[in-house]
Amino acid sequence: MKKIIDSIWNVPVHVWNVPLIMVENGENEMNWALIGASTIAGQYMIDAIRAQGESQIGWVVSGNAEHAFAFAKKHDIAMASTELGAALADSAVNAVYISSTNEKHFEQAMAAMSAGKHVLCEKPLSTSTAEAGKMILAARNSGVVLGVNHHLRCAGSHRAIHDMISGGRIGRVLSVRVFHAVHLPEHLRGWRLDNPDAGGGVIPDLTVHNADTVRFLLGEDPQSVTAEMAATGMGKGVEDSAMSIWTMPSGVMVFSHDSFNHPHAASGVEVHGTEGSILAQGIMAQDPLGRIELVNADGRSEVPFDKAGIYETAVREFETAVARGAKPAATGTDGLKSLLVAEAVRKAAETGRRQTVNYGVAV
Repeated sequence: MKKIIDSIWNVPVHVWNVPLIMVENGENEMNWALIGASTIAGQYMIDAIRAQGESQIGWVVSGNAEHAFAFAKKHDIAMASTELGAALADSAVNAVYISSTNEKHFEQAMAAMSAGKHVLCEKPLSTSTAEAGKMILAARNSGVVLGVNHHLRCAGSHRAIHDMISGGRIGRVLSVRVFHAVHLPEHLRGWRLDNPDAGGGVIPDLTVHNADTVRFLLGEDPQSVTAEMAATGMGKGVEDSAMSIWTMPSGVMVFSHDSFNHPHAASGVEVHGTEGSILAQGIMAQDPLGRIELVNADGRSEVPFDKAGIYETAVREFETAVARGAKPAATGTDGLKSLLVAEAVRKAAETGRRQTVNYGVAV
């Protein structure tokens, strides 16, 4: 290992000793730093970034030096560090992907945007709606793109359902059921089940997904919620299951069920309207899986959908937003609004009273 000087905080950091090849950035090329040597980065995001053609990954940053170096070696990433400032000081890096534990998102994103880097942040955007609002304002003031990796709205299945609803295929929407009760894989446990300070619990992990899914499909924001939550076997100091009912401004009623503790349940979305129903199973996933059926007076028919890589779509639309001044698939405001819904669900469960979702902090 060799030592370099961190030009932002002026502290020594350790770097993986592999030559870094630099090329000039074109419109469709980005040089990324991964902030967090996470499972999702290793399983999905590295391939998604490299699938863009000219885009490359120059750095990985992790709080654990041994893990950072091993991750960099495994994934052929030139530079690894325990210090965020090392990656941010590299002028070749123009974007960061943040997939650290939830409580770190705010400080890491703010540092990156202050350094002029575009930010694609895992959900939830932060553990605090106030911090999420500050992140959005910082992006605007810095002139950088802030995106949230709400990947489900990039799935061909979800986009097909969105188009069916907006195209009037089921008439006026009456209700939506989102069933996202799953069995949390062993390699994703740990802080999600026992560390509320790190953003553990099923509400920040899955309810935010449901909120973004409903907002994307219906094009409106939940107005009020009632909810219950519980620890049903996995949660140690955090909830591992939550159920909630949301009222939309249009009058549509939404039922949301999230759990880490359902080993044999199916996930999916149902949308029921005056002229038909959309029944989708297996689509609340990280891969382009599942099946969609349209049920109406003519019977049942399977609905085809694009099965392109979900994360590849998310990265492509983020890079297009940077290159052309467009919006990423999910903006910072989308991330904040899903967090506001999750916050209202938690408060409703804690108090036993209906909660209005307060969008007053949304920017």
